[in-house]
Formats: sequence, structure tokens, C-alpha cells
Amino acid sequence: MSSSAQTPASTSRYHHPYFTPAELEHLSEKQRGKLSVTQEEKTRQNACSFIDAMSTRIGFPRRTVATAQCLYHRFHLFFPRKDFVYTDVCLAALFVSTKMHDTLKKPRDLLAVAYGIRNPELAARSKHPTGEVDLDTMDPQLVESDRARLLAIERLMLETICFNFTARLPFPYVIKIGRVMKASKKLIKFAWRVAIDCHRTLLPLQYPPHTVALGSLYVAALLSSFELPVEQDEPDSKTSHEIADTLSKRGQWEQKFQSHAEDLEDIAHTVLDLFIQSSQNPSANTSPSTPSSPHPHSSSHRQQLPQILQSPWKPEQLIRLKIAMREKELPRKPPQPMDMQSDLNTALQRSAAAATNYGGKNEGTVRFLFGPPGTETGY
Repeated sequence: MSSSAQTPASTSRYHHPYFTPAELEHLSEKQRGKLSVTQEEKTRQNACSFIDAMSTRIGFPRRTVATAQCLYHRFHLFFPRKDFVYTDVCLAALFVSTKMHDTLKKPRDLLAVAYGIRNPELAARSKHPTGEVDLDTMDPQLVESDRARLLAIERLMLETICFNFTARLPFPYVIKIGRVMKASKKLIKFAWRVAIDCHRTLLPLQYPPHTVALGSLYVAALLSSFELPVEQDEPDSKTSHEIADTLSKRGQWEQKFQSHAEDLEDIAHTVLDLFIQSSQNPSANTSPSTPSSPHPHSSSHRQQLPQILQSPWKPEQLIRLKIAMREKELPRKPPQPMDMQSDLNTALQRSAAAATNYGGKNEGTVRFLFGPPGTETGY
């Protein structure tokens, strides 16, 4: 037998910071399995709520929460949902995110909080003020098994980002762009909350953070102006009507902020769909919530868990807004089909093999590259 047959081939994997709509649809459909789109969305929102609950109890800053949610979304572009319990993936996503933002917690610390959230009866017996479960009272084999599973999924998750620990978030851009556009503090704060909810969707995997920030400002301006009288919150600020009108049309702002009006429309429709879902199901766990970001060293030991955001807008009003936007929609370029020969398909094949083998087997040398094909930097 030749040496080439005995030795697995060497391959390269490229980090894709963003995906086209066609790529997202193709990858999501591959990993959705027998789930419907509605069931997939419900699982996604449950996962985001679990990450929020974990982070609020521990006291993680918003950057750690948002990155963990993005990591969860990215993971299930490459690994089937049926092969993993969403809470296990959430814990691994949080663990990786804490490393990326230097808010590190040990796996056992995360498990102690997770047990308390998933099993309220255990949290009720806990003497810890935040409801953490004392792991010494748990079955040691169960705890060790869960810890090993967390670390195994972490390894797979690191492969999905090609060990690129760079994380760029839209929140600083919301403030900076809002000030440049002379938005009021009230509108900027509203846009910040919209940017938080954007991470419950796939938008951060599709658009760079400055575009997500612009989209958040656009949504905030639309919701603050649609079917409402013109009001100026601050003396030298622009009204929500003016900002919404500016961002709904092509103009010099596109070159200034390196974004396109069509992209903001897509972001707005995605966020409005999320809010419509929340308005129609106010008691469901799938609706978005926007908890505050407690300081990691807060003196308050018992943090309030994030509550479901009761949307102040009726579904009919949000649907009317979407219809009004469609009537003035800008012309679109024809959607580009996914290149079936791209390296994403190779990554899918390797991920499918890795998903059934947590421990990992010798699949040859894999070179992880921090950029898309054509770049030189690797790991």
C-alpha cells in the first residue's frame, strides 16, 4: 500500500467572517434536517434566551453575550442541529466568547449556573445567592461527562472560526455613527437595544458591524417615527423622521459609512420580523429580550434574569410598516447563487465527519487560515 493511501491528505480551511444570503440559506438548510424553518427559529431564540439568562446571572458584559450568540449561529451553519443539545452548544459558545473577551470562567463555573437555570428545584436548594448549584452535591460522573462534552464542542467551535479570535461588534459604531448623524441620545439608546436583538438573528454573520449599527439606527428611527407626529428630543438633534428618511434613500452617507441603503432595508425587515414574532407570541420563550449588561464585578449578587420584552408595537402596526417599506423599496441586484465549488462545501464535509467523532480522529493536517481564499495568514 502506498504511503499516500496510509496518510490522510492535507487540507486548508478558510475563515469566512461573513456569508452571502445564498450561502446562509444553503448552509442552514443542510443543518436544519427534518426541522421546519419555524422550529429552527424557535430553537435559535431559545438558545439566545439561554445565553442571556446565563450571562445575566454570571454578570458577563454585553460584548461576551453578543459574541456567544454569534458563535452559536455560526456553529449550526456547519454542524447539524439534531446531533447537539442546544444548551450544550450555548455553554461552549459562552466558554469560547469568554476567552475572546478576557472574561474567562471555568467550565465547572458555567455548568454550576446552567444546572441552576435548567433545574430550578436544584437552584432553590442552593445556598449560593445567584442560584448556582453546588457541584459537590451532584453526581461526579455526570458533571465530568458534561464538562468533557463542553470541551469537545469547544474544539469543534474553534474550527468553525478557524481559531480566529477577532470579534468586532456593532455597539461602538451605534454611538459613533449616531453622533455623526446628530441623533438624539434617546434614539441612540433605542438603536443600541435594537443592535442587541440583531444578534438573535443571522445578521451579524451577513453584514459587518458598522452596517448592523446603521441598520439598528434605521430601525430605531422607523419605529420612533412611523405613524407618529414629528418631535425633536434635543435642541440640536435631528428628528427620527429626518434620520429615517435619510437612510431610506441612496446618498452621500453610503460612501461615508461604507454601506448601502438596500442592506439597511434587509436588516430592517429581519428585525421587524423578529418583533412581529414577539408581538404575536408575548408569552413565548422565543420572543426577543434586551436585558441590561451588568458589570462583571457588580456588588449585587443576585442579578435579575432577563424577562421577555413585551413589544409596545402591535403586530398590525409593524406589518403596516413593512408594507410601507416594500412600496418604496429600492431596486435590487439579482441574487448571486452560491458557488458549489467553494471551500465552504469542503468545510461542511469535514464538519459532518467531526460531528460524529467528538474525540477527533486523524483526518490529516488541516491548515486554518484567518482570511478567505487568497490570503496568506494561517494558523
